[in-house]
Amino acid sequence: MAENDLSAIVDGIIQEMERINEVRDATLTRSRALIRTCAHSIRAMHRHEMDEAAALLVQARQDADAMVAPLADLPDLYYTGYTQDALKEVVEAHLVYAFITDGDFPTPAELQVTGATYLKGMSEAATEMRRFALDLMRRDQVEAAEPFLRMMDDVYSLQVTVDFPDAVTMGLRRQTDVLRGVLERTRGDLTMAMRQEKMRIALRDFEQAIKSGEGDA
Repeated sequence: MAENDLSAIVDGIIQEMERINEVRDATLTRSRALIRTCAHSIRAMHRHEMDEAAALLVQARQDADAMVAPLADLPDLYYTGYTQDALKEVVEAHLVYAFITDGDFPTPAELQVTGATYLKGMSEAATEMRRFALDLMRRDQVEAAEPFLRMMDDVYSLQVTVDFPDAVTMGLRRQTDVLRGVLERTRGDLTMAMRQEKMRIALRDFEQAIKSGEGDA
């Protein structure tokens, strides 16, 4: 009798594990698709295709909802790496859009993410500002690049105030260090670009002054 009872218990465990495994496989698939959608949205932002970027953000949020909903009673799958990595990309894409459009920042609750995942996505969104700044510098729009540096600086200043163990922040300190490095490189690039711009203006004014003097002569 005891053996039969034990067999029934194991059968029940196996059925539960089969369900969990099915949800896990579906979550993995959805997480990969979600990461792709977020990447496509950020790429559209870099191309200034804002309508396309906004539409992809809507899709990303819907896909995130579909991924998270089945995990309500499976916290181990919700907090696992691939789930949180995908949700981090959702945060990054939404914050990049907010940064460049001067829009409202979605809250962690609105994006269904933990505070730690939100902060990590915020860090990556800030590092993404370097690319926007460099693109403007390459087009000799140096002054237009400066607000992106300020955004990076603001995010970094906020993140260094989050002083908790990595077990609580899910490794935020490392990403904060990465952001600091990107911030310093961007500051150096922008400083150099501003100096070069001043030199170009000075040379242009000097040439015009010489031409004007030759005309007067």
